[in-house]
Amino acid sequence: MRKMLVPYVTGGMTAGWADHARAYVDAGADAVEVGLPFSDPVIDGPVVQEASDRALARGATVAGLLAEIAALDVGVPLIAMTYANLARPEAVPAFRDAGLAGLIVPDLPLEESGPLDRAAADAGLDLILLAAPATPPERRAAIAARSRRFVYATTLMGTTGVRPELAATGGALAADLKRYTDLPVLLGIGISTPDQAAAACRYADGVIVGSALVRAVLDGRAPAEVGAMVAAMRAAL
Repeated sequence: MRKMLVPYVTGGMTAGWADHARAYVDAGADAVEVGLPFSDPVIDGPVVQEASDRALARGATVAGLLAEIAALDVGVPLIAMTYANLARPEAVPAFRDAGLAGLIVPDLPLEESGPLDRAAADAGLDLILLAAPATPPERRAAIAARSRRFVYATTLMGTTGVRPELAATGGALAADLKRYTDLPVLLGIGISTPDQAAAACRYADGVIVGSALVRAVLDGRAPAEVGAMVAAMRAAL
């Protein structure tokens, strides 16, 4: 079965951020995760925080980015990575109207996710939940049961970032989560190279790749160059 590749881009971090998303798809992405910049992120490490700061300094707003996302006709699902302050149940129709397929809200506790889950389901959006290596078994089962589209498994307890090695804890978590669900289990956080992506997919059904790509965009790499990074990961999978 084809392993899923979901690259991440911070919306609004450059004037041409949408061209990078298109390059991801041309390079073989199965979906694209679009981060909505937020001033007080929980899970974002320094690279994505820098991207969010740049986007906010450029005047990025949720409404403006949703309009840009609505114009992104790339042929694969677009998934928003955002925070609970922005992803309120009453905001869900705007996410739907932008053409988004799903939402990832890492600071939303499972116990408080009901209203957003119901609003998303009514709008035809998938609320994708996260599990971490420290998540206890009964909670892993609940997250796997309630997540939609896929389950996001984090490789470690920490924030996003480029890392020289893949944390071993991620593989064990992904393998365990697969006991509780038939949904794909994707590993994210710290997956930075084709070799790391391939190693993660020995246990998981796919990978989410963010900081390594965002760093390249922030450093001025053109869409074709960043697309080549995605293509190398696609080939490794």
